[in-house]
Amino acid sequence: MKFFKLLILGFLLTNVAQAQEILMDSTVKAISTPETKWYDTFQIRGYVQARYNRLLETNPDLGCEQCDRSWGDEGGFFLRRVRIIFYGQVYKNVYFYIQPDFASSASSTGLNFGQLRDAYFDIGFDEKNEYRIRIGQSKVPFGFENMQSSQNRLPLDRNDALNSAVSNERDMGAFFYWAPQRIRKLYSSVVKNNFKGSGDYGVFGIGAYNGQTANRPELNNNLHVVARIAYPFTIKNQIIEPGIQGYSGRWVMPTSSVSSGVTTTHDLNYTDQRAAVSFIMYPKPFGIQAEYNIGKGPEFNKETNTIETKKLEGGYATLTYRIEHKDQFIFPFTRYQYYMGGKKHERDARSYKVNELELGVEWQFSKNFELVAMYTISNRRYEDFILRDNHQEGNLLRLQAQINF
Repeated sequence: MKFFKLLILGFLLTNVAQAQEILMDSTVKAISTPETKWYDTFQIRGYVQARYNRLLETNPDLGCEQCDRSWGDEGGFFLRRVRIIFYGQVYKNVYFYIQPDFASSASSTGLNFGQLRDAYFDIGFDEKNEYRIRIGQSKVPFGFENMQSSQNRLPLDRNDALNSAVSNERDMGAFFYWAPQRIRKLYSSVVKNNFKGSGDYGVFGIGAYNGQTANRPELNNNLHVVARIAYPFTIKNQIIEPGIQGYSGRWVMPTSSVSSGVTTTHDLNYTDQRAAVSFIMYPKPFGIQAEYNIGKGPEFNKETNTIETKKLEGGYATLTYRIEHKDQFIFPFTRYQYYMGGKKHERDARSYKVNELELGVEWQFSKNFELVAMYTISNRRYEDFILRDNHQEGNLLRLQAQINF
């Protein structure tokens, strides 16, 4: 009997020791791997751009509504963008991105209002998130420069030709993107290593969106559809990315954008279709960025005071060189752009013919601060019901300071 008591006692002591060991091991693991907090799943970054456009100005009547509204007469120091970006991979297959801008113009007399730019989430369908769908308000995958962040772009404003397709580059919709993991890593490295990339919009993208641009309600029952194919590859040290894209839909002229006395279609609906080609050679150290689009959309006809569906075309070419010295970068660049057609977002689908040459340099003192000086030689005809026979030519030196955080 005494032997069995000793055996049971030994068994109990052994199990108590094992239980203590397990408990201590669990405690150590709990200490070494603390529970993830909600604020650990996302990051915050942003940038601010301040401009002055009046130096060496030769024509104060020259303006560009879609570019920078501080051009010309009564323009002064101007906050072009004040962006704060919240983003993060909150789950292995769920990514979110929210970007407000606090330098929006509510009217010609009201500046620096907050407005939503991006609010979307990506849902991945595989372990590597090579297949994903983006839902919310985001950039429409049409045009490399449209998708390129203003934080990275060299010229101070996007080109007229492709940016006239999607004002503010964004709309509400759903977009499917696919790219193999190695290409996604390449897209990321191009931006990270300061080669002026556009970000990751996939090798193939297709989607549907409202078609009235960001922060505006849908005005008909016809969604726009868009598709894009782009494939980056390397030749020796260079990275080259050709692309092709197109979209189709029905644009509705808002009644507030049509002058009294202008004739429109009975329902204010117009065909809105475009196709574009892109060629990008990232600056390693010499770079080329060129795009051209053709299509048709609404345009004002001053001879008949009507808004008609008319053909449009235009594009641009940007040449640049990347100079690296210690922690600083210098990017001398030049861009020529041409556009002939209407701008559906502006009053009466304003009619345009643009020829413009820009010569500039971006100096990045550090990753947190940079300066841009750009001399613009512009020849613009832009006409609507009020602005008739409006042909403006002029030159101006434009300056921008940008802080990144």
